[in-house]
Amino acid sequence: MRRGGGGGRGSGNYTNPCLTMHQPWASLLVYGIKRIEGRSWTAPIRGRLWIHAASKVPEEDTIKAMEDFYREIYAVNGITDIQFPEHYPVSKLLGCVEVVGCVRCEELASWEAVPEGVRLEGQTDFCWLCEQPQKLLVPFDMRGYQGVYNLEKKIYEAAVRGLVPVKGPMPVKFPFPNPRDPFSLKPGSISALFSENEASGVVKSESLSAAIAGARAAATQFNKKDQNLLTNNIKNSNSNSSSSGQPDSKSLEEDKMLQSYSHGHSNEKLSVPNNTEQHNPIQYKESSSHSQTREGLKQIPGASAKVIS
Repeated sequence: MRRGGGGGRGSGNYTNPCLTMHQPWASLLVYGIKRIEGRSWTAPIRGRLWIHAASKVPEEDTIKAMEDFYREIYAVNGITDIQFPEHYPVSKLLGCVEVVGCVRCEELASWEAVPEGVRLEGQTDFCWLCEQPQKLLVPFDMRGYQGVYNLEKKIYEAAVRGLVPVKGPMPVKFPFPNPRDPFSLKPGSISALFSENEASGVVKSESLSAAIAGARAAATQFNKKDQNLLTNNIKNSNSNSSSSGQPDSKSLEEDKMLQSYSHGHSNEKLSVPNNTEQHNPIQYKESSSHSQTREGLKQIPGASAKVIS
């Protein structure tokens, strides 16, 4: 299995895997500013992962909070000149990154072989390690789907010709515990390199702590909105049931989608979705994966959209 390129894959039936994320997190990843994608489940692939932006237009306060957060974590490593995207387009395929591994948040936080700023990015259960960002010169209009899904062949064939490499403010290469094994960066592989007594975190300044708090608030906003949507939808379904004797098929399907969403935001681990091209488009949106917190562990930004436009 090779580390780079789009040919190598992890487990599952992925050919050209894609992940839908909310803005501004999606563009920050494709621009190489964001290097860790946080999830409550392990990365099901290695190699190229296409990034699609969900339909939710980001609020100015959300963009500011995330840009402030990344200014602070890059400043930890002495980087002060960050070129943020001029625009955060929605409902578009933006580009891709290379997923080279996945480790637990505790491991990343104590991994002294990577820059301190990178160690600050991941506080979800699992941290997908991303390198080699590439963006599309012309982003493609596209619908997103739940979980990791395969791009349609015709979209992939057009998109792969329009990629250009992106150099982030501070590109990182994640060292493999076993250089001969491209799957050696997996949960538990980093903690094996140091004892609990040797593990160390990053000391946070007052301004960094404030930026992290702002980013957390930005990352959890979608969770609150979608929980309200779930409540309202259930009420509407009950109303349909009372008036007609049973809920209509659309209400039942929407309830199922929203309840699945709600369960995915509990402290329980999410199951990895089936790896086929037969995912159904879903209209409701999910927040940043960083709203999926572990008990006793606050999360910082890295939004994803499990359900999309």
